[in-house]
Amino acid sequence: MNDVVFRKAEYDYAVLKPAVFDMIDSICGTSIEKGMKVLIKPNMLLPAKPEFAVISHPLVVRAAAEYVLEKGASVQISDSPAVALFDKILRDGGYRKAFQGLDVEFKMFKTSVKVDIKEPFGFIDISKDAMEADYIINIAKLKTHAQMFLTLGVKNLFGCIVGMKKPEWHLRSGISRKMFASLVVRICRAVNPQATIVDGILGMEGQGPGKGGTPRYLGMLIGGKSAFAVDVAICKMLGINPDILPTNKAAKEMNLTGYDINMTGDFKQVNNFVFPFRDPLVFGPRSIQKTMRRHFIQRPLADNSLCRLCGECWKYCPAGSIAYDKEKIIFDYEKCIRCYCCIEVCPEGALKAVETLPGKLIRKLLIK
Repeated sequence: MNDVVFRKAEYDYAVLKPAVFDMIDSICGTSIEKGMKVLIKPNMLLPAKPEFAVISHPLVVRAAAEYVLEKGASVQISDSPAVALFDKILRDGGYRKAFQGLDVEFKMFKTSVKVDIKEPFGFIDISKDAMEADYIINIAKLKTHAQMFLTLGVKNLFGCIVGMKKPEWHLRSGISRKMFASLVVRICRAVNPQATIVDGILGMEGQGPGKGGTPRYLGMLIGGKSAFAVDVAICKMLGINPDILPTNKAAKEMNLTGYDINMTGDFKQVNNFVFPFRDPLVFGPRSIQKTMRRHFIQRPLADNSLCRLCGECWKYCPAGSIAYDKEKIIFDYEKCIRCYCCIEVCPEGALKAVETLPGKLIRKLLIK
């Protein structure tokens, strides 16, 4: 049975540091040794202040780095952001300020190596730094995700896919959540972090994982040796069946985790957490699926009052389904695979996943 630790915490460093030290100590014990090269992999999705709850809070990452340094190991902090603005993320996200005086290396993932994650994917490109580190501490953010329901410890390791390879894999997985979940789980297994901590002090609910989501204070850190077990435990904390999270279901089918988790510490169930609305990506006979997807399936939509036509969404869109004119962006919903990468990368929070009016009417009729 896997152990998962819950600790009450807040972003007051006098409170946070001992909480993180205690958590890593309980997870790692004496595993981190002098001379090791330890990689800390936070969630650095895009430039955002900590109060937006988009990225792993810099103070949580700092506390983990201090723990490692006290063990005599070196620290590298890395991610491959959805937008190539690593220095801006460090600045806007408060990392530069938080890490003043601390001897760590910040480095964006740039180089990949081929790793066999088995069928049906075979050899894929994963960050060389991640695969060659002596030890990995995975520090994720507790957020909702319009496509995958939640993005927690396992999904955070998708950031070890470098740069524009990420939208390529979204496209190759197509409209299948099951296929994409299987990919993410296999990447997590290949990277194999030795410790996973999820920053749920200020989490995100609603239409995450980007700035379209809503920050919510939960006051909790969740950690364990197994990223798969941590994600299962968080689902239980949020009061949902772990099977709802596609990555949990995929991991269970691959015998990487069970749902019988030993939860210790300050576990407390969260009530009334707002999850993203999620409908099936395909339904009906094959001959009409494109029409159904265009008119009845939830889809990304832009708030033109917030959109600045910065171009991040159409540059990142794996399906090439976003065009633009002088005034607004334009979606081709037949091409759109509902990966919601556009929502992830929008720096203005101008994009959200919304139900269509016909889809909403059908759902209400079915519920009746």
